[in-house]
Amino acid sequence: MNEFDVTAATGEINFAPRSIIEEVTQNVRTIISTLKGSVPLDRTFGIDGSIIDRPIQIAQAMMRQDIVNAIRQYEPRAVIVSISFNDPSATIDGLLKSTVRIRING
Repeated sequence: MNEFDVTAATGEINFAPRSIIEEVTQNVRTIISTLKGSVPLDRTFGIDGSIIDRPIQIAQAMMRQDIVNAIRQYEPRAVIVSISFNDPSATIDGLLKSTVRIRING
């Protein structure tokens, strides 16, 4: 079974995806790159932005939980295989960037 890595990197939105793979990976990317409270008709959609100023280990644990819950709710066709983070000590900007590895059901 194929697995796909999804990051919050911005990209064009395809309103007519050509495959289930493209549709699901795009949906997961949208979920993990959206802050809760920023979608007018669904304020619970996305990832909690209050995680940002927490210590790194706490932020990673909270973000993992948020990612799992959000993907289960909004894109149940995606099965999370793993969630990894960049090494914050290796980056100058201090951004916590996640990579979500998924398998696709259906």
